[in-house]
Amino acid sequence: MRKLIIIGSGGHAAELYEYILFQNQISTREQIEVIGFIDDDPKMYGHYGFEEPFLGTIKEHVVNPEIEYLMGIANLKYRKEIIESFEKQNAKFTGFIHPTALIARSAEIHPTVVISHNASVGPKVRISAHNILNSRCTIGHDSVLGMYNFISPQVAIAGNTTIGTGNLIGTNACTIPGVHIGSHSKIGAGAVVIKNVPDHVTVVGNMAKILERK
Repeated sequence: MRKLIIIGSGGHAAELYEYILFQNQISTREQIEVIGFIDDDPKMYGHYGFEEPFLGTIKEHVVNPEIEYLMGIANLKYRKEIIESFEKQNAKFTGFIHPTALIARSAEIHPTVVISHNASVGPKVRISAHNILNSRCTIGHDSVLGMYNFISPQVAIAGNTTIGTGNLIGTNACTIPGVHIGSHSKIGAGAVVIKNVPDHVTVVGNMAKILERK
């Protein structure tokens, strides 16, 4: 049986927890045991009624190299900082692919990636570490995703799209084939991206336009 600790106890952690429970219910393969949760906001832990214990704060946690860690904080800034801090302490991170996700055989997916229910990943897609693919999103064939991207629910990434590092792609946003999105940018909900997007910008609308630059 795999054993893991979930970092965070808010909304994203609660969704991951439900995914694990669902897999354990339907799977005849190896089960996953959630040892507990760590969070710097102990009050958040009680909101979702987890059965597993609260194990203390993130800042004071002593990494256990024998147990896997699943990142349950979606905020890109804190997510990256915490992961890098834990990795320096030899933490072993894992991801999770929901049983209902459709994954092409030729897709290359880093083991720390989270793929939610009813998502789709096409042929020859390459997804780097610590990405989150939310429910019902689609990553088209031959697309490439760098690290630490947050792909919101029902996003449609067309084939041959390239996405850099640390981007937030809003709900129902989409791209046309061959578009390049840089790094550390925000694509607004419902945006239709038909041109390349540079680094450190926010784009919104149909057709998507730059709203601001950082």
